[in-house]
Order: sequence, then structure tokens, then C-alpha cells
Amino acid sequence: MNALYAGDMTLPQIALFALAVGMLIGVGMSLLVVWAYRTRARFAGETSTVVPDGVADVLGSMDDAACVVDASGLVLAASKAAARFGIEVGAALENPELRQLVRGVRSTGASATESLRITRGGLSLDPRLVSARASAISPRMSLLIIRDVTEQERLDQMRRDFVANTSHELKTPVGAVTLLAEAIESAADDPAQVRIFAARISAEASRLGQLTGRIMSLSRLQADDAISDVRPVSIDEVIAASIEAHVVQADSAGVELARGGDRGVWVRGDSQILIEAIGNLIANAIVYSPNGSRVGIGVRADDDVVEIAVSDQGIGIAEGDRERIFERFYRADEARSRRTGGTGLGLSIVKHATQRHGGEVRLWSRPGRGSTFTVRLPRIDAPASVDKDKKSKKKKRERKAAKSDPARVRNGESA
Repeated sequence: MNALYAGDMTLPQIALFALAVGMLIGVGMSLLVVWAYRTRARFAGETSTVVPDGVADVLGSMDDAACVVDASGLVLAASKAAARFGIEVGAALENPELRQLVRGVRSTGASATESLRITRGGLSLDPRLVSARASAISPRMSLLIIRDVTEQERLDQMRRDFVANTSHELKTPVGAVTLLAEAIESAADDPAQVRIFAARISAEASRLGQLTGRIMSLSRLQADDAISDVRPVSIDEVIAASIEAHVVQADSAGVELARGGDRGVWVRGDSQILIEAIGNLIANAIVYSPNGSRVGIGVRADDDVVEIAVSDQGIGIAEGDRERIFERFYRADEARSRRTGGTGLGLSIVKHATQRHGGEVRLWSRPGRGSTFTVRLPRIDAPASVDKDKKSKKKKRERKAAKSDPARVRNGESA
């Protein structure tokens, strides 16, 4: 036997060798199975159109328009806001610019953001400026988020316009004062001319003061801070103060001011802001009314709303100007505004003052027939102190009547 196995492996060595080979084969088979499963999972992921867990929940809680689209542009999931842009689950992503954005992200694998002007819900007359961001969440699916920045763009443009218009409006009186000062210097030996130029400087300075004052008022109304001095306000007092402040202007223009409507109405807010707002409406009505006409200031109240209407019999406002009449520095009649010293800020102040008090302002106008501006404000009950004061005055009247005629009081009558 020893001679037979001379130079050959022994039985234990053969067993160990077989065991090693078996282990190698087993490990190899295991690695092959793992590789096969991973390849299968990767392939399934690359070809799957099932939205990953949690993505639908995230989309449901988003305020922005967002959706998940597959390689063919089919919408697999979407937020509620996406419907504003005509994006619906099960439908194709129609906008070609958005499709191109998604296609580029899928090819590069990197996120991308673009500013686009697209339409909402297929309405070609309603273009919106959006910031669209696309990201790949799988080889076949992409996440698209659309943020509407139209309002932000509008506000930015309004700020730029405000600065430009303010600079332009301030240059006019400042330039006039400069020229008039030079004219006074050159006419120093002519007292009559000096007085004329001095009066014109005073007028330009007054205009400059009015402009800066209104700019400051408008800035305060447009600030984010709430109205600080909020208390019950008597509409009777607001109307009386507004009319009193413009009696001289009305007399000079030959315009009658007439007050009518309900009495004893109250709102909550800042009385000075409301007086300025109603005063601006009255001043505008006087400026655009012919001599001998009437400006009416009426109040109508129901359970929840107070309406303050200022009506004139003036030239009216053309239909094309009505949508812009409340814009800052906008003048429907540029020549008349320049002649009367108008700043183009009065109606803008009215609009923002009304909004700050939780109300709105409406306009009715017909060219050649006149205009009516109606301020609508939330109504409140009269303060308790006012009710007590009314009762006290009533008792005083009754006591006075009793002293003057006791028989009437005994018979149940009162003065």
C-alpha cells in the first residue's frame, strides 16, 4: 500500500483539497446570486415607473406646483397646485420648455433651474413668470417644481417705477425753485418782479411739500406693520372733518358740497388715515367738477358694511383709464393734474388706506356724466360710552321738558 501511494497525496490532503474547492465554488455561486439580484434590482429600478414611497405625500403638502414625470413625459404624481398650470396625473406634460428642462436633467443627471414664462391651464392670455427646477430621482423619473414668481416680479417692477417716478416728480418743483431763485437774483432791482417770483417759489415749495407728504403717507400705508392707532371711529366725524378741510377749495371752484345718508355709523381703524382718504376723494371730485355743480358725500350702512360714496358731476373717467386709476403717479388727465398741482398719489392713498382697514374701494364712472368712488368698510357697533352719552342726553331732555311742562310728562309725553 505504501508503495502504491508513494509520491501521491494522502487521503487527508485529498479531503482538504476537496473541501477548499467546494468552498470556492460555494462562494462563487453566492457572489453570482448576489450579483444577479443586484442586477435585477437595478434593472427594475431603471425601468420602473412606480413613484417612490413618501414622494406622493411630500407633493400633497407642497404649496408650489410640482410633479413627477417619467421618461416619456407622462405625469405620475402631482401636487394640488400643479392643476393651475394644466398638469394632471395620467396626462402628458404639455409645455415644451418644461419637457426640454426635464429631458436635459435626465440626460446629465444634474439638477437644473430655469426662469420661464408659461401659461396657466392652457390660457394663452395669462402668461406667468415661473422658476422651474428639475431633478432626477431615478433613471426614468424626474421631479419638477414650478414656483410662480409673477407677483414678485410685479412688486419689483413697482418698486423700480416708484423710485423712477418719485425722482421725476421731485425734479420738477426743485428745478422750478432753482430757476425762480436765479430769476429773483437777476431782478433784484425790480420789487414787483421779485414779489411775483417769490409767490411762484412759494407755490412750488407748497407743491413739493404736498408731494413729499403724500409719498410718506403712501409709504406708511404700504409698510408691513399694522395700523398702530386702532380704535372705534365715527364716520360722522370723518365726513365732517373731510368736508371742512375742503370747503375753501370748493368755494373757490364754485362747487357745492352736500352731505347725506345714514348717521351714527362706526368702524374700527385710524381716524386720521380715513379722513385723509375721504378728503382725497373730495378734493379730486372738486378738481374735476365744473363750476356750479355739486359734489355729494353719502353714507349707507347695513349690518356688516359701511359704504361712503363721493359723487361728482364732472368729466368722468374713460374706460381705458379705470383699471389704472389707482396706480401711483397715474393721471387720467395729465394736463389738468399739472395745472392744478395734482401729484397722482391721492387715489393710490385711498386704495391702500381702505385695504388697511379691511375694506375695498369701487369706481363707477361715465364720460361726461361724472364719477362715484365708493369706500366699503367693515361696520362695528357704537361704543358703550356713546350709548351711555345718548341715554344721558335723552334724560336731560326729558328733565328739561318736565320742568317746562309737567302736565305733558304726567300724561306720558316727552319733548
